[in-house]
Amino acid sequence: MSPFDRHYSLRFTRATPAMTKTLQIILSIIALLACNAIGEAQQEQKVRRIGFLSGVSRSFLSSRIDAFRLGLRDLGYVEGKNIAIEWRFAEGKADWLTSLAGELVRLKVEVIVTAAPLPTNAAKKATGTIPIIMAFDDDPVGSGFVTSLARPGGNITGLSTQASDIGGKQLELLKEIVPKLSRLAVLGNSTVPGYGQMVKEIEVAAKALAVKVLYLIVQKPEDIEAAFQSATKERANAIIVLGTPAILSRQQDVVDLAAKNRLPTTYIRPEFVEHGGLMTYGVSMNDLFRRAATYVDKILKGTKPADIPVEQPMKFEFVINLKTAKQLGLEIPQWTLMKADRVIR
Repeated sequence: MSPFDRHYSLRFTRATPAMTKTLQIILSIIALLACNAIGEAQQEQKVRRIGFLSGVSRSFLSSRIDAFRLGLRDLGYVEGKNIAIEWRFAEGKADWLTSLAGELVRLKVEVIVTAAPLPTNAAKKATGTIPIIMAFDDDPVGSGFVTSLARPGGNITGLSTQASDIGGKQLELLKEIVPKLSRLAVLGNSTVPGYGQMVKEIEVAAKALAVKVLYLIVQKPEDIEAAFQSATKERANAIIVLGTPAILSRQQDVVDLAAKNRLPTTYIRPEFVEHGGLMTYGVSMNDLFRRAATYVDKILKGTKPADIPVEQPMKFEFVINLKTAKQLGLEIPQWTLMKADRVIR
C-alpha cells in the first residue's frame, strides 16, 4: 500500500463508540453555550417599562428628573434603550392625578414612581399590585402608605424626608442672619403628616434662643395672603414656611408676599430660593430622586416592595439667595455663608 493509500484510509476510518460519545458531549456544550448567548442577548434587548407620576409640571421637577435619570444610568438603565418611562404630570391640578394613575395601570407598567404624597395616594387607590416607589414622603406611616419604615408590608416603598431637627436648624440659621429675631411666625399646618414633629423642634429651639413663636394656619391657598398680613400685624421679625400642599401649590406667591412684607423667610424646598426666597435648609430632594432609581432596580430584579425598607435622608442642603438678602437689607455673616452648600448671587 502506498503512503497515499494509507493516508486516505486513515481519514475515513469508522468512528469508535468513544469518539462518538466525545463528539456528542462537545456538540451539547456548544448548543448550551449558544442557547445561553441567545438568552442573554434577548434579556439585554428587553425594554423595561415604568411609570412616573407627578402632581406638578415637568419644568418644576427638571432637576429632580435629571437626578432620577442619572441614578438609573448609574445602574445601567438608559431611557430609550433598555428602559421606557411613561411620564405623567398633573400640572398642579390635583384632580388630574386619579385619571393619570389609571392610565399608568392600564399601560401595565412594571413600577410606578411617585414624586410626592398626593401622587402616591392616587397610585395607591389605582392599584394594589403594581409596585409603587415614593421618591419622597414626609410621613409614610402617618400617611397610611406603609405599615412601618422597616417593613412596608404592601406594594409601596421608597424614601422618606423624615429627619431630626430640621426645624430647629432652620431657626438657628435665621437667628444668625437676623440677630434681633424675637418673634417668629410659622406658616403652614402642623396637622399635615410630617410637620407636627418639625413644629416641636422649632419650639425647642425657640425656647433656647428666647424667641416667641406665632402659628399662622394655612389650610388652603387662599389663606396665604391673610397669614402674611397677620405676621406683619403681630410684628414678626421672620418666618419659617412649612412645605404643606397648600403652600407648595403657590410657591411664587409665597416668595412675593415675603418680599412685599420685607420678612426674612426660610423654606423647606430649594425651589423657593431659586425663585427669590431668602434661604432654605432641608433634605436634598435631588439626592432622594437619585436614590429612588435603586428601588426601581431592585424591583425590576424581582424584589418585592414589601421587603424593601423605606430609607431616610442622608444628604441635606443649605441654600442662600444673596440678592434677596441685599433687597431686605440683610448682611449675611461670613461664617453662615461658609456653611452654605449653594449661594445664589
